[in-house]
Amino acid sequence: MTTTPVRRETRSLTARQRLGRLDVKLSPYLYIAPFFIVFGIVGIFPILYTAYISLQDWDLVRNTGEYIGFEHFTWVLQDREFWIALRNTFSIFLLSSVPQILVATFIAYQLDHNLRAKTFWRMGVLLPYVVAPVAVALIFSNMFGDKYGLVNTVLNDLGLNSILWHTDVIPSHIAIATMVNFRWTGYNALILLAAMQAIPRDLYEAAAIDGASSLRRFFSVTVPQIRPTLIFVILTSTIGGLQIFDEPRMYDQTGTGGANKQWLTLTMYLYNTGWGKFDFGRAAAIAWILFLIIVAFSLINFFITRRLVADDASGGKR
Repeated sequence: MTTTPVRRETRSLTARQRLGRLDVKLSPYLYIAPFFIVFGIVGIFPILYTAYISLQDWDLVRNTGEYIGFEHFTWVLQDREFWIALRNTFSIFLLSSVPQILVATFIAYQLDHNLRAKTFWRMGVLLPYVVAPVAVALIFSNMFGDKYGLVNTVLNDLGLNSILWHTDVIPSHIAIATMVNFRWTGYNALILLAAMQAIPRDLYEAAAIDGASSLRRFFSVTVPQIRPTLIFVILTSTIGGLQIFDEPRMYDQTGTGGANKQWLTLTMYLYNTGWGKFDFGRAAAIAWILFLIIVAFSLINFFITRRLVADDASGGKR
């Protein structure tokens, strides 16, 4: 018995059907293309162009340069002012980011409770973020004045000695870190609050039934649940802390980082080199060194995040 092969009729697609399939495949790429085009123009191209300038002895008048290799990088790494700026940047970063994240977490945890007029309190913590950085710097620089500042006046009334906020290194870093904390603590608190509100209330009720105290519920329920958001806040605070410019720039009238460079940061050092000395080749080298430092810290945060997520995943399978 012989079987005859079944002949499948292939139906040719119409032009409209082909256009519909093409639209389904290409539409997502067309929708996201404008972002990547703009990012390439205002983001990637300036980075690559800065790398090109960092290898040139750049002439601002002719807008051309002569290739000199890594001489600018060598000069920057041998400059004492660079290491002072690096020390100041990390000092201000630690004095601002660590207390900021701790206080923001505490405020978010309190705002997560059923408070009266909770909308008012949640909006209130964001008000410092609305204030212009220049206004914050001017107000706080006068508050921390060496002779007539409000802080020293209170200390003198209490019988304590005045602090040289604009002369000594650590006091100037504390004053600048206070400005940063004033502006960004409420902003980070709202981000953490959003993560806390996504936690199922059943977890808190089960922990309370088991006899867990409020402090135990915070460390055993809240912190593990908001860990990804907390790491995100730490990452953004790290990037922002290493790029701090407005507050130290406006801390005194000269904007040069102090007489002895007490609060000179890397971004101020970059600005003074580029627009103060008009040495854009060295300024580009400083920008790339700062970029690599930020990338290094971002990678550290990435590996820490991946490790914590892997621990959570392994713990959930047990």
